[in-house]
Amino acid sequence: MTHRVLFPLIATALICGGFLTVDASQPKRPTVPAKTSVSPKKPLVTQPVQPQWKLFTAPDGRFTVLMPGMPKKESQTQKTYMGEIELEIFSAQPPKQEVAYLVVSNEFPHSYGQMTNPQEILNNVQEMALKTTQSNLISQRNIRSSNGHPGKEFAYINVGGKITRTRIYVAEGRLYQVMAITTRKQQKNLAKTITGYLNSFHIVLKR
Repeated sequence: MTHRVLFPLIATALICGGFLTVDASQPKRPTVPAKTSVSPKKPLVTQPVQPQWKLFTAPDGRFTVLMPGMPKKESQTQKTYMGEIELEIFSAQPPKQEVAYLVVSNEFPHSYGQMTNPQEILNNVQEMALKTTQSNLISQRNIRSSNGHPGKEFAYINVGGKITRTRIYVAEGRLYQVMAITTRKQQKNLAKTITGYLNSFHIVLKR
């Protein structure tokens, strides 16, 4: 099977397009009347707002995951040699934190899903993600979803220092990409939170 599969490009497009933004705004200093003589005040130091994690269920009921608030939903259509593929993107970025959480899913064309080995798809996704973002692989391992679907976990760092941890699964003719994108600086502080987020993702079997 050819390696022209374009499914992982949504993840790389979000990274390269600067999806992960940093709120670097400083708190405003209090306004002082012109005629009043006061000593300079030190800038206020604000602590990052801790998000409230809640269980999110996809509108079609196909997966559940913990998210730091209600994620934004976007849809994108990508053209591939197999035809157009509809991508669903759910993303959340806590305020004043250098991290973004995303779940991206798409359905395979029926013929492709029937002919292609799931492990080949997973390897393809990893290869394309690294190539498109010009990133270096940090770690990788094969995994299974909570209900036995084949998957893969890998982490990589791009030239800008952004680290992506992702888990991908092939299940019932669909590809799921669960990602956390953060900076090298914040990765250690958020490591446990990101692991908890990845662990919370569950594929719901359709009956």
